[in-house]
Amino acid sequence: MTPKVLVVGAAGQLGSAMVRRLSHETTVVGLTRRELELTNHAAVATVVARERPAVILNCAAYNAVDQAEGAVADALAVNAFVPQSLARAARAVDATLVHYSTDFVFDGHASRPYTESDAPNPQSVYGQSKLIGEWLASDAPRAYVLRVESLFGGPAARSSIDRIIASLRSGEPARVFVDRVVTPSFVDDVVDATWSLLTREAEPGLYHVVNAGETTWHALGAEAARLLGTDANLVPVRVADVPMRAARPQYCALSTARLAGAGVSMPAWQDALGRYIRLLAN
Repeated sequence: MTPKVLVVGAAGQLGSAMVRRLSHETTVVGLTRRELELTNHAAVATVVARERPAVILNCAAYNAVDQAEGAVADALAVNAFVPQSLARAARAVDATLVHYSTDFVFDGHASRPYTESDAPNPQSVYGQSKLIGEWLASDAPRAYVLRVESLFGGPAARSSIDRIIASLRSGEPARVFVDRVVTPSFVDDVVDATWSLLTREAEPGLYHVVNAGETTWHALGAEAARLLGTDANLVPVRVADVPMRAARPQYCALSTARLAGAGVSMPAWQDALGRYIRLLAN
């Protein structure tokens, strides 16, 4: 018998990819926010008790980073208290909980990729709410907290990378940061890594699940232009020159060394971007 996997937040970028890809591997129940209001803690407990999944994947998030600065309660409700409800429900049925977090738990002042042992220091309401969610998710009997960053791809793609690609294809200039360093995460690779951790029965805990390497948004845009065979019509901008309500971590590359130690290797971001662009062409 294959283990039943419950995916909540199934209409989002990561959740929809999880449902689509894992349905080929096991029994998957995907629930959107319309089908399950995750901030209703009693409803969450009822649904988990009814479905009795072996694994719960929490792909739901409040990710309006700037808006969260003025909506603290809303950010906490989804990013902190939903993981708490899911952890408690998982404990009641002895399920594994997989919860996805973010690079925004760091302050971005580092000069080398962050590891899981580095102390978080979120600089925004969004980052703070996600860090609390990490702590509360850990109440599940077996909890994997997987940090992802700059997600792209999937059936519900609407990422910064998609906007860059759209601009390059149309010939419009793309504004890209030259001084913000990230490690992008291709959703297909995140799904595969998640499934590998589960099927390998890797030690539960905190992992960085991003593509290998690091890049600025400007360098990523240049690589996308090369792959598309278009001119790199990129407008370089600096973080300090763009007014944003919420602070963004300026250097936020994440190390995948612990993930590799668990036997799960992530492809380089260039490889992931190339595969995604080929998918878009089909």
